[in-house]
Amino acid sequence: MYEWNEMVQFMVDWVDGDLATVPSLLTMSEQLGYSPYYCTKQFHSLTGMTLRDYIWQRRISRAALELRDTDDRILDIAVKFGFSSQEALTRAFVKAFKITPYAYRKAPRPIPLAIRSEVFSPYHYLIKERDKMRQVHLQEAEIKIERIPAHKFIGIWDVEVSDYGQFWGNGHDCDEVSGTLESISHHTLPGQLGQTAGWFYQNGQKGYLYGIPVAEDYNGEIPEGMQVREIPESEYLVFFHPPFDYLKDNGEVMRTVEQVAWSYNPESMGYQWDEDSKQDYQRHFPEGYGYAVLRPVKKLPIED
Repeated sequence: MYEWNEMVQFMVDWVDGDLATVPSLLTMSEQLGYSPYYCTKQFHSLTGMTLRDYIWQRRISRAALELRDTDDRILDIAVKFGFSSQEALTRAFVKAFKITPYAYRKAPRPIPLAIRSEVFSPYHYLIKERDKMRQVHLQEAEIKIERIPAHKFIGIWDVEVSDYGQFWGNGHDCDEVSGTLESISHHTLPGQLGQTAGWFYQNGQKGYLYGIPVAEDYNGEIPEGMQVREIPESEYLVFFHPPFDYLKDNGEVMRTVEQVAWSYNPESMGYQWDEDSKQDYQRHFPEGYGYAVLRPVKKLPIED
């Protein structure tokens, strides 16, 4: 049923594997065993853009990160990502971001980078594998303490929703939000993952947030449609599962961690929850970090 989700994900992998020498549509179609026309049609249906536009957007976005993070010549960056000349990169950059590569390098600002498309999810994997028996052995959630210094958080707080799926279904454009945050990822608070989700509490109601933690003294531009809030220093109880196979185990890992996180009594460790003025964090980087829910705590008062 979801064969084409997997096929299009293969095409995305080929594109992102080497943006300078992307395999031709003909080569991809021969590998997949379908006509170029049908491959193009399915790619557009699942990603919302043509294969050609996707390649162009990913090339120009990766070039932007190179301009921001390296001292490589603009010409070398152009060639690295498949542009015929520095002038070709400049024309594409201005078209995409309304700024020249040189001006962006001198003063990086939030821009809507194109992120990698993901069209084959754990849900599709389970449908595909539903007739195969597989015994999953997942470890229990680890519990540890982490201190996060005072910082600022740039992002979106939505009090109308309480989870990831609801958040993106409530008028927030995932590609635009994630791409814009990626353009300021070099400001990520040291020791943190970068783009981070979580929960907050407003007048007794639990909402969902998405953004990026930055240093306490950050005074750069705030992307349109987002806001910045100051988060005080705090200790957090971290409920954690180490790296896992996203497609196969994502749902079970998240359930395992969250079941412990939302039912745990911190008094056994000498703490109490401290979520009135602070927010919970949700880290989700399956292959590199794992999955974690972080809840702020403070020491229990010492009894006389």
